[in-house]
Amino acid sequence: MIDAIDDVLPQTQCRQCGFEGCRAYAWSIVMDETPINRCATGGAAVIKQLAAITGREEIPLDPEYGEEVPLAVSFINPDLCIGCRKCVAYCPTGAIVGAPKRLHAVLTDWCTGCALCVIPCPVDCIEMRPAPFQWTRERAHQARERYHAKLEREKNREARRNARLAQESSAEKKKALLASILAQVKKNQ
Repeated sequence: MIDAIDDVLPQTQCRQCGFEGCRAYAWSIVMDETPINRCATGGAAVIKQLAAITGREEIPLDPEYGEEVPLAVSFINPDLCIGCRKCVAYCPTGAIVGAPKRLHAVLTDWCTGCALCVIPCPVDCIEMRPAPFQWTRERAHQARERYHAKLEREKNREARRNARLAQESSAEKKKALLASILAQVKKNQ
């Protein structure tokens, strides 16, 4: 049932529902911990589908979690962007590209409209604009794949970082041990 619910959620990973992503929200619905009316991005259409899947009553969108609005995508103003990369870390699908201290841009076709990139921008150069496309199930599935790919890249990057730190720590311990042995030898001479 988690898969069925996750499949009808919009996969924007916007977190408006209060969960880290669509799958976490789906899990909470299945565990009967959360109502089916927290997905502002999916709106009434998704609530109707969730009611059919879960057998629960169809209820209106909870305004505490947002309101149903037309799909919008992020746009970075090239005249204001300072290349700080803060937005990149928040984008769940890797739709923001650019080199450090250089202009960044949004791959519009990859943007889910989550708006998570807007808040961390220190120069307010990101705005939401009407999307030039409709959100479809195919786009949702592609967004979910990109989201999982980004999570995997971050996990691998963290594992490499931890391995490097462990290796550096091991090298530091060897240096300290060698220094201690040399100091003992000098002392005994």
